Amino acid sequence: MPKNKGKGGKNRKRGKNENESDKRELVFKEDGQEYALVLKMLGNGWVEANCIDGEKRLAHIRGAFRKKVWITPGDLILLGLRDYQDSKADVILKYTPDEARLLRSYGELPENIKFNETENIGGESDDDVDVEFDIDDI
Repeated sequence: MPKNKGKGGKNRKRGKNENESDKRELVFKEDGQEYALVLKMLGNGWVEANCIDGEKRLAHIRGAFRKKVWITPGDLILLGLRDYQDSKADVILKYTPDEARLLRSYGELPENIKFNETENIGGESDDDVDVEFDIDDI
């Protein structure tokens, strides 16, 4: 058996997360692209996405992107629309919550859109609703 002269295998590569610390440039949509919110994961690299233009589309996550970036329901993504299939699209980019807030402040996204935000900034969450029940009527 030959000696391993490398610096490690699959598990070493799995531990590295190089793109976490890098600040990337904010990408705006171009012709043939649309912003969308992930509704649910369908499996096999497909997601159901609700586009900003009001359409529901099935979107495919390409292989290299599928392995490196985890997409969950509620995430804001950029879709590449297909010329030949209006109901299907391809995932180009996943926005971080900070990038999504910036897009909203630049006017690219409507104010009423709710995406996954990791921290709750001010206000109450929907879980803190007080409901009183009258058990005497039973």
